[in-house]
Amino acid sequence: MAACTTTYFEVGRGWSVRVAERNAELLAQQALRRRGARTPEFHFSKSIDNSRLVKAADPVRVREMRVFSLAAAVLFLLVMVYGLQHFYAIEGGYRVESEKQMRDQLREENRQLRLSEAQLSQPGRVDQMARQLGLAEPQPGQVIHPGAVPDASTSTLAQVTPPAQKDSF
Repeated sequence: MAACTTTYFEVGRGWSVRVAERNAELLAQQALRRRGARTPEFHFSKSIDNSRLVKAADPVRVREMRVFSLAAAVLFLLVMVYGLQHFYAIEGGYRVESEKQMRDQLREENRQLRLSEAQLSQPGRVDQMARQLGLAEPQPGQVIHPGAVPDASTSTLAQVTPPAQKDSF
C-alpha cells in the first residue's frame, strides 16, 4: 500500500485531492510495469470510531492470567531459593578456606613460639645471663624442696606445718 506524503507545496490542498493524484500516479506506474493489462488500484481513507466499544469481562481469561501469574511467581521463588542456597554454599566454601588459612597461620606461629621458648630456656643461656646479672649458684641448704622432710641438724628460717585433718564419720 502506498503512502501519501505531504510536502511544502501540497499544504494548501485537501486530503481527497492528494489521494486522487496519488491514485493516478500509481495507475500510470502499473501500466508501465504490466504491458497490456491494466488493473486500477484505489485507496480509500477509512475513519474508524472505537469510542463506543466496551471491553467485556472474560472470567476464563482472568483465571488463566491468575494461574499464569501464580506459576511465574512460584518459579521465580524457586529460582531465588536455589540462587540463595548456591550463594550460601559459595560463601561457606570461602569461610572454610579462610579458617584453614587461619589455622595454618596459628600453627606456624605456635611452632615459632615453641622454638623461641626452647631457645630462651636453654640451661647454658640462662646460666650465662644469671652470671651477667651478678647471680651465683645456690649454696648447699639454701634450696628447700616442698616435698622433702627437713633435716633437724640444719637451721631453718621458717617452717609452716599444715594442720592435721580430722576424719569425722
